[in-house]
This record gives sequence, C-alpha cells and structure tokens, in this order.
Amino acid sequence: MAHKVTTRDFFATHPVFSLDEATRALAPRRGRAATLDRLKHHLKAGRLRVAARGVYAVVPAGVPAGRISPDPVLVALAMRPGAVFSHHTALELLGAAHSAWHQCTVYTAKVHRPMALNGTTILFLASPKGLTGTRALGTRRVERRGRLVEVTGPERTLVEGFRRPALVGGLEELVTSASGFATIDLKLVEDVLRRYGAANLWAAAGWFLERFQETFHVSEAVLKRFERHRPQSPQYLDRGTRGGVLVRRWNLILPEALVGPGGPDER
Repeated sequence: MAHKVTTRDFFATHPVFSLDEATRALAPRRGRAATLDRLKHHLKAGRLRVAARGVYAVVPAGVPAGRISPDPVLVALAMRPGAVFSHHTALELLGAAHSAWHQCTVYTAKVHRPMALNGTTILFLASPKGLTGTRALGTRRVERRGRLVEVTGPERTLVEGFRRPALVGGLEELVTSASGFATIDLKLVEDVLRRYGAANLWAAAGWFLERFQETFHVSEAVLKRFERHRPQSPQYLDRGTRGGVLVRRWNLILPEALVGPGGPDER
C-alpha cells in the first residue's frame, strides 16, 4: 500500500508533478477523482499552475501563479517518467554546458509532439535505434530540484552530440562544453560507437580525444584504434555546412573555428 502524505508535504517535495503521482502519494479514498478535486481547489487558490495536460507546478507563497516558470526538465519528467535527458539538456544537467539553450531534449518510449513552455521547446525523441535493448547504456542519475533524473553521461552525450549537432547548439558548443567534463570513460565511448556503427562518429570522437589528449589521458594506442574506423573519404559531420578545414588523420571536414591555425590540417 502506498504511503499517504499530506498535500503540503507533497507540494514541498514535488515542485512539478503529474496527476498520477499525486494520486499515488495522497491516496484519497475516491482515488483519481478525489485527487483532481483537491488539485482544482489549489488551482483556484493560486497554489498551483497547470504546466501541461495532467501536469502541475507548485506556486511559491507570495508569487502570482502567472509569473512562475515551471522547470522544463521536471515537466518533461512528469509527462514521461521513464525519460532520459540528452544532448544540450544533458550538458546542462551534467554541469558542463557552455551556453544557455532554450530547448529541452529527452528520449522517451512514447514520443510526444514538441511542446512550448515559457520560451523553451521540449523535444520528445524516440530512443536511438542503435541502442535498442540498451536504453540505460551510458546513463546516470543526477539531482534536479530534489528529484532524480536520468541523463546520458559524458560518453553518450559526446557521441550523440556529434551525431546530431543541432540538438547540442552546434559543434562549437559541443566541443567547448565537452572539454569541461571531469573524466571520460574511453571504453564506454568505444562501446557506444560500436553500437552506432558510423565511421564519421568514430572519426569525430577520435579527433576530439586527440585534441584533448592530455585532459582525458588518451594514449596513442586508443587513438589508433579509433583511426581504424574512420571514413574512407572526407566527410562533413554537419551535412548542412559547406567549407571548412580537412583534418586528414580523421577524414573530417570541420569548421575552421574548431580546428584553428597552426595544425597539420589542410583546407
């Protein structure tokens, strides 16, 4: 039997919650209908605000309901309890994001149309096909306003950022942010890359690890393993771009701002 808590205590520990969460925690005799009646009372009193269908945000005392901005991460979590946050949102949750980004990306078993929330767009993405059956590979749990949320760790965030640069704010944002990771599990990076099986991702990860070789203690033997998987001909990581610098070792054409002068690369 679920442990029943008071409405006040529930609000104190759940700044954003779903109707189902409230029903399980408050456990009223009439179940969901009684919970809904109780929440409607608090909505009228200005203690709650509807954040999405079936999702509510608690309004702090003394603050008008219309002036609060529900946390997009917690709203997405309430809508999809099994969510895994990814891309730039993962960079933010891991404490590595270089810039603010008004987009929340999350992998879910059941895809939902994009949702606008106070200037932020929540994107619900299908789990990558390459990771079918291994949803939790390279994920970790982090705290967000008292709630534990699941997020792709540094290794998956790096690879999946190279896979879809637009979702991390572009290649420069990804590289600048990822260079601030405390550590990177090189074996896990290789595991993720094997599951995706894309030569350009092996090359991108290899180039990144070579650039930050001292930071992440990357041996030349590791770089050579990555190099064996590089594409046979030069490729762009971001297909929508043109121009740039050819990084010969990795057969990648990267923006000049990423490569910089003075290296062995050629235009």
